[in-house]
Amino acid sequence: MNESDVIRDEGEAAVPRWYAIQCKGGESFRATENLVNQGFEVFHPVLEVQKKRRGKLTWVVEPLFPYYLFIRLDRLVSNWRPIRSTRGVLKLVSFGETPIAVDDALVETLREKGSERDQDANLYFHAGEPVQITEGPFKELQAVFESHKGEERAIVLLNLLHRQQRLEMPVANLRRN
Repeated sequence: MNESDVIRDEGEAAVPRWYAIQCKGGESFRATENLVNQGFEVFHPVLEVQKKRRGKLTWVVEPLFPYYLFIRLDRLVSNWRPIRSTRGVLKLVSFGETPIAVDDALVETLREKGSERDQDANLYFHAGEPVQITEGPFKELQAVFESHKGEERAIVLLNLLHRQQRLEMPVANLRRN
């Protein structure tokens, strides 16, 4: 092990700390899997979001930070060398040659918040958002999303005959403007 593989801080005892890893584009899941397979403790915060796929809304798991994940390392005991050559990993986030530790409280907060599923935060459309109707008799018209009615249906406000009308329709028939 050479000097750059071990981080020394005279004021602190050698305790495991969290560090940020920058991943190659779109490869944070691959990097996480490969680091875990090597025995590293990794935290990759993800969230579930609704995306429109082939005209249907589906739940998709996406990284909270698309190009980053966290790894817990002991500065003196952990072998840092294999991290650089792990598939999906670009580099350890550093200041100069020194990797910067991430505050443990930040990682703990992310872990706690990630385990709480807030259904409203993950909805594809939000109240007041302008939408375009893509199917049916009102195709191509602009509306305002009002609310979800179950998982598959939505209520929108549409200006018809100089009045705002409430319409219920499939969520799959709406598109963001």
